[in-house]
Amino acid sequence: MRITVRVTPRGGRDAVEGWTTDADGRPLLRVRVAAAASDGQANDALIALIARTVGRPKSAVRLVRGAAARIKQLEIEGLEAGALPGLPRLPD
Repeated sequence: MRITVRVTPRGGRDAVEGWTTDADGRPLLRVRVAAAASDGQANDALIALIARTVGRPKSAVRLVRGAAARIKQLEIEGLEAGALPGLPRLPD
């Protein structure tokens, strides 16, 4: 399963804030991480947070797109489409 996230590095804490939509109406999961964006620290923190939140190992979460951007796409192995345990419900 793939999800799109909007990450705020140096956000003071690691937290999933909920869903929003982009300008085209596509859902984005808002996430903040305490780590800085340098040297991939924020990406590592994002992967760890999402893995912990959905109950999967870090190795099951892969950054597919957006390594240097705030908008990223993650692939989570072992989850069916629409099944996001631990995350807020997708907006209708």
